[in-house]
Amino acid sequence: MKKSTHRALCLVGALALVTAACGSDDATSSSDTSADGTTATSDAGGEGDAAAGGKVGFILPDSASSARWESFDRPLIQAACDEAGIECDIQNAEGDKNNMATIADQMIADGVGVLAIVNLDSESGAAIQEKAAAAGVKNIDYDRLTLGGSADVYVSFDNVAVGTAQGEGIIECLGGAGNVEGLKIIQLHGSPTDNNATLFKQGYQDAIDGSGLETVGEEAVPDWDNAEGGVIFEQLLTAAGGEVDGVLVANDGLSLAAQQVLADAGLAVPTTGQDATLEGLRAILQGTQCMTVYKPVVEEANGAVAAAVALLNGTDLDANATIDNENGEIPYVQAQIMPIFIDDVKIPAADGFVDVAELCAGIEDLCTEYGVE
Repeated sequence: MKKSTHRALCLVGALALVTAACGSDDATSSSDTSADGTTATSDAGGEGDAAAGGKVGFILPDSASSARWESFDRPLIQAACDEAGIECDIQNAEGDKNNMATIADQMIADGVGVLAIVNLDSESGAAIQEKAAAAGVKNIDYDRLTLGGSADVYVSFDNVAVGTAQGEGIIECLGGAGNVEGLKIIQLHGSPTDNNATLFKQGYQDAIDGSGLETVGEEAVPDWDNAEGGVIFEQLLTAAGGEVDGVLVANDGLSLAAQQVLADAGLAVPTTGQDATLEGLRAILQGTQCMTVYKPVVEEANGAVAAAVALLNGTDLDANATIDNENGEIPYVQAQIMPIFIDDVKIPAADGFVDVAELCAGIEDLCTEYGVE
């Protein structure tokens, strides 16, 4: 594995971006860099936000597809709400569209002024937002864009840049540009109902096109289900005759599932990931995963709460881009991402993104070797 070059791959977030931290495709989005290209920093609420008051509902998608939603997003959103002086009701739909709709109905009935959702698919998300808007509730798309929805603002990372980092990552993991001609990879994509997965794929496909890599199998994993992802990957690996040099995987959970299948087959090839989860970072240190993408959730959480405060107060949104949600251009608050290779694991650890004791448990020698402390 090779050390990454630290490079800013996307726009900086303009709302409440506290730490260093990132879609567009032809059909769904476009973005514009801030005029001076500089980072704007503020607290989660901004000047005068402590007196904002109001109630905001946040609905997270599940707790199974990624550890981030409950381990990072929930506490960081709550901390930002407390700092801003607003009441926040944070619930999790646990992967059930009907449950998300029921939670949203209850939040609207309870008088939220703003509703922020991570949709399970655009159709069900748009229906929730339409009902909220009809009740005079403002909408935020958090992390995932709701195509055809009624969001007043989108707060997320640059999801094409995430995919670009993964595509460039698999090339680096396999020897670097100019050294991958004829090498075979399998691609394991995210959920087909998640617009972010479409943008990730756009980014990594653009990155690997013309590289010489040969894709010998690919498939999307419904609902980001890790167990199903393992089954799908095993089928793809079998169809390829077990001849694969690397695996381009959309997130850490699916990457870990693929790693288990590879291990069972007696294979050790680099895989990519995303989210810089505890287990993903441990896998990088232990050499079974080559890279992940660090998305400092604190930026996204703070940006969403700052946007909620602006919507509650009727003040201007301090977004740094726009995006087309298929109903028109809406404000887009983008945050930065960073590729993480083995020499970089110390970065999310130093940021407090993961607990160092948990990260290094049983592999203290590797943490010492790579400066994780």
